Amino acid sequence: MAGRPAYAEPPVPAFLFDLDGTLIDSVYQNVIAWRNALAKLDIELSVWRIHRRIGMSGGLFVSALLRETGRSLSEQDIECLQEDHAAEYLAQIDSVRPLPGAPQLLAALTAHKVPWAIATSGRAVMARQSLKLLGVGDDAVMVTRDMVRHAKPDPDLFLAAAALLGVDPAHAMVVGDSVWDLLAARRAGALGIGLLSGGYGREELERAGAYRVYADPADLLAHADEVGIRNIAGPGQPQPM
Repeated sequence: MAGRPAYAEPPVPAFLFDLDGTLIDSVYQNVIAWRNALAKLDIELSVWRIHRRIGMSGGLFVSALLRETGRSLSEQDIECLQEDHAAEYLAQIDSVRPLPGAPQLLAALTAHKVPWAIATSGRAVMARQSLKLLGVGDDAVMVTRDMVRHAKPDPDLFLAAAALLGVDPAHAMVVGDSVWDLLAARRAGALGIGLLSGGYGREELERAGAYRVYADPADLLAHADEVGIRNIAGPGQPQPM
């Protein structure tokens, strides 16, 4: 009798993480930084309007907000605005903390040889400040806005991160807290996982394409088996068979 056909072992899925609101608790620092930077140009916007755009590329973010106000700015003004935002954010960096479970999740993935990378719409000068908070070194794979042509909701950041890991985006999971992350994940051909830790609601994230939605990185770590990663649940969590 013929034996069973041999099947190749499926690849271990890689994780591509957004940063702000996904791994670090920095969404509202970013919102205030944008509000202060805009105020220098006499552009007054409610913080909720700014929050709804967090996660987009800086250029698209500014264009969308200017459309709402009816203002127009030169390319030089927009560049200065983004530089002011970075300075305002860095002035608050001491108040930024890792989200619950974020360092533990990254450490568990690393220990179990699960590839992961960070892909953020933030600039390197801001994003690199967060690595120590997460307990990872400067050699962590990270793609920032400075490294790609377009940021979210375009897929460039996640495609570049997958390429640096040497994985097919179809074998990757994008973890993000905003609809912009999940739209970019769909366009990259990756599976999207939503987190509530950035302020978007469950239904919004699911409509944007989230396969699963968790509260924060700790919740994702506790349910890692649901996304195909076995035996990395945290202390006190049942280990899937």
